[in-house]
Formats: sequence, C-alpha cells, structure tokens
Amino acid sequence: MKHTRTDPDIPVIFEDEHLLVIDKPANVLSQADHTGDPDVLTLCREYLAQQRSGSSTVYVGLVHRLDRPVSGLMLLAKTRQSAQALARQIRDRTIQKTYWAVTEGDPPPNGVLTHHLLKDRNRNVVKVTSPRQRKAKEATLSFATLAREKGLHLLSIHLQTGRPHQIRVQLAHEGYPVWGDYKYGSGQPDGRQIALRSLELALSHPATGQQLQFEQAAPEEEPWVYFASFQS
Repeated sequence: MKHTRTDPDIPVIFEDEHLLVIDKPANVLSQADHTGDPDVLTLCREYLAQQRSGSSTVYVGLVHRLDRPVSGLMLLAKTRQSAQALARQIRDRTIQKTYWAVTEGDPPPNGVLTHHLLKDRNRNVVKVTSPRQRKAKEATLSFATLAREKGLHLLSIHLQTGRPHQIRVQLAHEGYPVWGDYKYGSGQPDGRQIALRSLELALSHPATGQQLQFEQAAPEEEPWVYFASFQS
C-alpha cells in the first residue's frame, strides 16, 4: 500500500489526478488548529509537494472532516473543480459514509436518533440541548447493531447530518457511549483509542461520474478484535 511518507505516515487508499482517499490515523487533526499538532490537510499537501519536486502550487481541498480521535477513510480533492463537485455531493447527501462504533451500554437492534446539538467552542464540547436554543443544530443518524461480544456492541452508523462530535454525543446521550471515549463516555483518560471508525465510503467520481466505493477494515486491536469473526 502507498503511504504519504510524512510524520505521522498516512496510508493512501486511492489517488488519481482529481481525488485522494486516505486512512486517517487516530488522534491526527483533519485540519490545523491552535495546537499546531499534525493535521491531514498539511500532511497531504506535503505528500503531493514531494511528488511535484517541492512545488508550492499544490492544491488540497478538505471535503469533509473526522474528529481528531476518529480513524478511517477520508476524502480530499486535488483540484478546485473536484472540490466543488464533491461539495455538491455532500450537500445533496449522495456521498455515502458508513461508520463502525463499538459501544458500551445496551443499544437496541436498530434505531434513528434525532437531537439538537450545541457546541461550546471554547471548551470544544458538544451537548444535547432544547430545539428552542437559538444556536442549536438538528442532528440525525441511523444505526444497526451488528454484533454483541463481551458486554460490548458493534454498531453500523449512517449520518443524515454532519455535526461536530455528532455520533459520540448522540450515542452517549442515549446511554451507549463509544468505547474509549472519555470526553462523552464514562471514566478517565487511560490511553485507549476511541472505537469509532469511518469504514466505508461511496461516491461518484467528480470528473467521470464513475461510482467509487472504498472499504477499510478495523484495526486488529482491542476492542475490534472481539468482532473479528463477524468482520471476516
């Protein structure tokens, strides 16, 4: 598999002159923030500049974001025209993203969750609030429980909206927080990686219209290994 050869190194799942699909490592930012920590946008720009002998004219467009602790498939545009075409697909909800989460609690076999979410930007925390709250935004997702092992549950999740921290906040509010998510779950930070992953991505190629579909397995580590037989 191709890699960006940056620090941290990022697996490249697909690349052509229009698109870049990567497997974002956990705890890497999608784009730069006040921390100055490594971010996908900067690292992928470095990667493309390496291919073009250090050219400063490299374009990389961020099509969507993943929360910092979340890993998995992430789509970037290599031209402004592709970025605009993909933004339309995002707006029209024709790009399909499937997330897997391992949760605690006792989720039902399936469900649709709708809440109103409010983000505290100073604390980088999102909470469920009243729909009457002026700045609250509606958030909806659907899920199916795929398997149950060792008191944990494997969920397949589809977003109807794309709000910050949406999956983590909504699942925790319903009583089945994501494993390892100390911000919205229970317990204190203990070094675990959050068990939430962007697993599948389907879209129309912005230039050719060809249907593209990508799938990247969960890592062979706790708690994903509890569901290894289901994944195979």
